[in-house]
Amino acid sequence: MSAYSLGPFVFAGDRLAAIVGIFAFLLVATFLDRRFAPGLGRAAWWALLTGLMGARLGHVVQHWGSFSQEPIRAFAFWQGGFAPLPGAVLASAAGAMAIRSWRAAAALVVSAAFGLLFWAGTGELTRATIGKAAPTVALAQLDGPPLAISDLRGRPSVVNLWATWCPPCRREMPLLARASAENREAAFVFVNQAEGPDRIRAYLKDEGLRLDRVLLDPALEVQRHYGAAGIPLTLFLRADGTLADLHVGEISPELLQAGLDAAAAR
Repeated sequence: MSAYSLGPFVFAGDRLAAIVGIFAFLLVATFLDRRFAPGLGRAAWWALLTGLMGARLGHVVQHWGSFSQEPIRAFAFWQGGFAPLPGAVLASAAGAMAIRSWRAAAALVVSAAFGLLFWAGTGELTRATIGKAAPTVALAQLDGPPLAISDLRGRPSVVNLWATWCPPCRREMPLLARASAENREAAFVFVNQAEGPDRIRAYLKDEGLRLDRVLLDPALEVQRHYGAAGIPLTLFLRADGTLADLHVGEISPELLQAGLDAAAAR
């Protein structure tokens, strides 16, 4: 599956893996704090929060050319974008400063090892969708003949699952529309989820958006094909039609470019 739902929340597989890893880290740290190393729990929380801030800051610095245009986007952490290495370095430093004994240090290392183990294990289980072939079902096109996503083989493609009632879909649509108009190396496809042509046309007109290849998916066939549990969902397909990467939720310019790079990689 490409996305998982927990109550009202929808997570991409990689984000779910991170959440599971963090939960395991904190759970083991809390257990060891009570049994062997008092104070470890506080150190674990301090290391975690510092690591997350460092990972986000590292991502912003790496893509400062883009973030400098809209610095406020640095706080849009829900879009994703974290650099693991800076996060790990700062988390280690914060943990080292917060602990007071070798016993606590060893317990913190054990907690981190459990967290990484669960993170990696869950990540492997949730990556089953990567490499999946494009769906062959032909969908009606808003303006044009029926089209199957598998027909786009020959160059990388970006497939966005969206709906007019979805707030994050609406927020990311101007970015995707610009990318579609400016990028000639990849084909962009916008698969609307269970809405009628009149409603879609009215939305595009009201927002001043021009989109090529808007497909109608009344039965949510593409969503089921990729095992998605919600929208927006952006899929990045290689030239052979196989899935190279995906993003659940509102996408940022940096992660859009990263997905395009993954789809174009040989």
